Amino acid sequence: MSRRLGQHFLTDRRALARIVDTLALTGAETVVEIGPGGGALTELLLPRAKRVVAIELDESLAAQLRTRFPDLTVIHADVLDVALAGAAGSAPFVLAGNIPYYITTPILFHALEPPMPQRSVFLVQREVAERVVAEPGSKIYGALSVNIQAVATPRLIARVPPGAFSPPPKVDSAILLIEPRADPLVAPADQAAFSEMVIAAFGLRRKQMRRVIRTLADLPPDEAERILFAAGIDAESRPETLTPGEFVSLFRRMACS
Repeated sequence: MSRRLGQHFLTDRRALARIVDTLALTGAETVVEIGPGGGALTELLLPRAKRVVAIELDESLAAQLRTRFPDLTVIHADVLDVALAGAAGSAPFVLAGNIPYYITTPILFHALEPPMPQRSVFLVQREVAERVVAEPGSKIYGALSVNIQAVATPRLIARVPPGAFSPPPKVDSAILLIEPRADPLVAPADQAAFSEMVIAAFGLRRKQMRRVIRTLADLPPDEAERILFAAGIDAESRPETLTPGEFVSLFRRMACS
């Protein structure tokens, strides 16, 4: 166990079973598991999946997993360096994992990279899960909310208390389900540019949108007003009030300007 790697291993059997049930496995999928640790979740996944691929950063844990589970494919690597769909091969895949708190947001963004999994079920800090599902206008609505909701439908499934882990973290956790939208608002080729624009806009979240657009695109006032009008956005609104759809409309108008 490595506190340096932010490891808090989930040991509660009910929470582990809830993650597996939320994956809704049919037996035909490949499961890519992020951060399997000692293999508590892996043990439940193997009988219900066609194949399980575990990505583990800790070298000693990776070795233990290979010994304990002969049928498990173990990739010893930083998950951010691994193409998730490539790890799964050509099979349909789902994603699961108990994500270290210090790297949660980068992993969530990594999981959005196309081709996306059929569904992802993560154990994350409760605060992060609430940000992901937050609605426009709320204090915790931000770039993470918009970027995920533009291409997927997130749901907070259940709260998981600190006592479910070894060692216990200092905060609550939550099981988060993310499923790709049937009608993604952003094309795969545009996701990276869209994400960059949204993150930059929320960096100016206290500013009115007329000022945000002028700053981001280095535009004169009249051109910024024209873009906002064409996108159907009130120039006096602020980034935290815009829906994912409004951000997409704005992104397209800015791309055409």
